[in-house]
Amino acid sequence: MIIDAKNQIIGRMGSFAAKHALLGEVVHIVNCEYAVITGKRKMILAEYQRKRAMGTFKGPFYSRLPDRFVRRTIRGMLPYKQPKGISAFKKIRCYVGIPEQLTGKTMVQVPTADISKLPSLNYLPVKEICKNLGGK
Repeated sequence: MIIDAKNQIIGRMGSFAAKHALLGEVVHIVNCEYAVITGKRKMILAEYQRKRAMGTFKGPFYSRLPDRFVRRTIRGMLPYKQPKGISAFKKIRCYVGIPEQLTGKTMVQVPTADISKLPSLNYLPVKEICKNLGGK
């Protein structure tokens, strides 16, 4: 299954991907940098700055790359310390853009996760969050 994350709410799309990975499907998520997180810009950026600065050298670690950022978010939706969660997490692959091996294949958009369903315009793309954390 290939999910296009462009203009998709990261939490709803992530729970959809986690559910399919737990059922044994390999899930590819493309265009991770265009997934969005809902909320006010200032609050979102402050929360991720706080989380990033909170840890010591032991963690928690938040990546500045959009694909790893989305993958870590999906990890929180899996029982990643149990064997079934570990195997499901290995079946989730996230990409920035669309890789060559997946071009031309049919991509799914999660209908409940579309940004057009939001009643307000308060959201922030993952690309901007990662840039604020120090990514390129």
